[in-house]
Amino acid sequence: MKPRHYMALKRALDVAAVAATSPLWLAALAAVALAVRVSMGSPVLFRQKRAGRAGRVFTILKFRTMRDGPEPDAERITPLGRFLRRTSLDELPQMLNVLRGDMSVVGPRPLLPEYLPLYTERQSRRHDVLPGLTGWAQVNGRNAVSWEEKLELDAFYAENAGPFIDAVIVLRTLAALALAPFRHRREEELVMPPFKGRGKVENGETKV
Repeated sequence: MKPRHYMALKRALDVAAVAATSPLWLAALAAVALAVRVSMGSPVLFRQKRAGRAGRVFTILKFRTMRDGPEPDAERITPLGRFLRRTSLDELPQMLNVLRGDMSVVGPRPLLPEYLPLYTERQSRRHDVLPGLTGWAQVNGRNAVSWEEKLELDAFYAENAGPFIDAVIVLRTLAALALAPFRHRREEELVMPPFKGRGKVENGETKV
């Protein structure tokens, strides 16, 4: 099945998957929301503009993981925030983004709109498909790989999207999530330096 043909089917699969798992993720959503509210107060959710398919900008939803302040991101992550990031529970509200059609279950992670003019032509291929909750880059290193490697993995996925690679990504994601509470992740794996084009980065950090 060619990637462009698969995209037509994928929306129905996304809605079916999110609906079928709703008792699990809704319960987890409520529990995490309560924990964030008690530990950090309001707001519980973090909203940010991200670029989706064809560069269309939408608002992504996450649980807050950082306290307010002028310090770099890595210094503002709370203990609860570290746990949420390590287990990817901070991404749970994006189930609503999937239901709204902003995202898919599988696809390149949505990045900031200001990165759009910085991509090479090949790197821009990542916007040929809907962004996802998890993707090929996430199961092949996540924040432990460089920007150039990450964007190449995204471009590879956009060119080869189909039921087989999606099934591999989902299975590898579930395995990683099962092991996440027991795996120590280095600080640099919780945040990612901002993309500056052609793989260059500067000081400052942001999670992707």
